[in-house]
Amino acid sequence: MTFEVGDKVIYPNHGLGIVERIEEKTILGTTCGFYHLRIVANDTTVLVPVTNVDGVGLRRAITDEEVERLFGLLGDGKIDNHQNWKGRFKDNSDKMRSGSIYEVADVLKSLTFLSKSKSLSFREKRMLDRAKFLIISEVSEVVRETAVTIEGRVDRALERCFTVKARTAAAPRKTTKQAAPRAVASATPPRRAARAS
Repeated sequence: MTFEVGDKVIYPNHGLGIVERIEEKTILGTTCGFYHLRIVANDTTVLVPVTNVDGVGLRRAITDEEVERLFGLLGDGKIDNHQNWKGRFKDNSDKMRSGSIYEVADVLKSLTFLSKSKSLSFREKRMLDRAKFLIISEVSEVVRETAVTIEGRVDRALERCFTVKARTAAAPRKTTKQAAPRAVASATPPRRAARAS
């Protein structure tokens, strides 16, 4: 993937950056191109080798259509939750490093849901805050609305998610009981047919 000066890009775990210039540098006798990114959140400059864009997960900011998909995902009621802290932290760390806003949304959902039933560790609380910040900052830049407005939309989507999850958790018991008799009934006719012949 290549970028041009002025492009808005996402640098995993750092958030939105703007490509301010592209230049060649010679380091230890090797010349290669670098993107100079200005990270919007803290106004720092990051150099990313052009050849390592995929390796670090640099990507373009999402489109308006993808914003709608993101809010759909935030409110869909599907939440991954490991009981094991180590496994959960590793999975969530991998998702945060992936650069995918949808993976970051998964982290935001699962940690927000978990925080409603128990206190998060310091590291998970920090990860939750980071996930929320990354989503809000990218979406507010894409749709050109304030961070406060987007935070309200994110919070409403998460509440919808937890409501859907609660409804879904209550529903399967009824479905399972109804499905079992049908399975027995459909299995019975072939046995009768076998006896008749």
